[in-house]
Amino acid sequence: MPKTTLSKSQFIRGLQCHKSLWLYKNRLDLRAEPDANQLAIFNAGTNVGELAQDLFPDGVAILYEEGSFEEKVAKTRRLINSGVKTIYEATFQFDDVLVMVDILNKGEDGWELYEVKSSTKVKLVHENDVAVQYYVLTGSGIELNKASLVHINNQYTRQNELDVKQLFTIKDLTGIAIAKQGWVKEEIQTIKDAIKASEPRIDIGPHCSDPYGCDFKDHCWKHIPDPSVFNISRLEWKKRWALYNDGIIKFEDLPKDYSLNPKQSMQIEVELTGKSFIDKKAIEEFLNTLHYPLYYLDFETFNPAVPFFDGVRPYQRIPFQYSIHYQETKGSKINHYEFLAEEGTDPREKMAQRLVDDIPEGSCVLAYNCGFEKSVIRELAEQFPQHNKHLMSIHESTLDLMKPFQNRHLYKKEMKGSYSIKYVLPALVPELSYKDLEISEGGQASDTYAQLHLTEDKDEVDGIRESLKIYCKLDTLAMVKILEFLEAQV
Repeated sequence: MPKTTLSKSQFIRGLQCHKSLWLYKNRLDLRAEPDANQLAIFNAGTNVGELAQDLFPDGVAILYEEGSFEEKVAKTRRLINSGVKTIYEATFQFDDVLVMVDILNKGEDGWELYEVKSSTKVKLVHENDVAVQYYVLTGSGIELNKASLVHINNQYTRQNELDVKQLFTIKDLTGIAIAKQGWVKEEIQTIKDAIKASEPRIDIGPHCSDPYGCDFKDHCWKHIPDPSVFNISRLEWKKRWALYNDGIIKFEDLPKDYSLNPKQSMQIEVELTGKSFIDKKAIEEFLNTLHYPLYYLDFETFNPAVPFFDGVRPYQRIPFQYSIHYQETKGSKINHYEFLAEEGTDPREKMAQRLVDDIPEGSCVLAYNCGFEKSVIRELAEQFPQHNKHLMSIHESTLDLMKPFQNRHLYKKEMKGSYSIKYVLPALVPELSYKDLEISEGGQASDTYAQLHLTEDKDEVDGIRESLKIYCKLDTLAMVKILEFLEAQV
């Protein structure tokens, strides 16, 4: 594709930031690789797009790997001329802008384009997406009668077979697309001019993450030290940007009279002095709330856009795995239980049964950010009344290991203003690390499990399941080591 030719996604990137698009066109080597969460979003979008084709069945698909873009444009024209009524990924080019339409359908009143998104509502970026497609198609001589967005209906609850007509909502954006045509034409020219010039001198700002996180952030933010005012815990982003725009970036640059709450002030002081903060009395009070037997609990969940099971809504959270480390008495041997559901099956009832088998009523349960674990337990209790009493007993006896760090009873500069376990663990127990694991964070675990039922090789499935177990087991072992660290402080 010539450098001055824009794809639809490049047009959207250019609207967000000319510099980001210039770098994409000229310095792709500076682009960061997508992380596990981004890959999960991409996979969800692809799956939803393919499923939406069932709204207009029996169409002809133009495959991405099917020749050059010029060949795809030519094939699209041939299909239209031959009387094909529905085309998936119909490809057009006009004014040096290339688009591939998710669904192009010949309705009773003319051609209709449908852009498919995995979101649950229409956003401004989606309107712009549809508007540029309208511009290219009408410029290519297609008489469009309608331009619509297809998105997920999160009020749909699956019962038996998946009903794609209930799963999706179709929003007519024709009027909005038409109203934006003059603006689209002007923006295309502005963006093309930016591409042909030298690298735009655009400073960092809120646009770096709105509407999408930029994959050139490492390049554009390389002048920002670690830590910086952007790391001040719970400081409003508006205030962070105000500080940056005033030339205040490092902690030591902050005015002495700058208004901070006590936790933020502590963070700044610890960073500047290098001295950790420990409130031994508060830690001891927390430790006194624990009793034995003690169970360390961590869940893994996934929330697919397309509901897999009966009674489930789009993006509803489904727990599929847990790890438990437990001690009968203080100082006794630490044992381990685990549960990982069979892939492709509804895991919830078996999980509820195993959970009540593994954790006796009256036990003390410890989780990190326990609101998550408690909500999972509460949902299981509601779904399976036969286990309600026992599960709610576990729910009520669950305490939060995050509390001492959230309340800043212990703070080290390595925590970088966060009380997430991903920052607390390396600060306290650096020898325990996720970095060498095949699966190393929750989003990756969720996406891996969600796709596991599609894997046909049994050895590969077994290997992935083992990696999931190792990851989840480390989450609860991390809690064991963090509690041991706290106990050593008093």
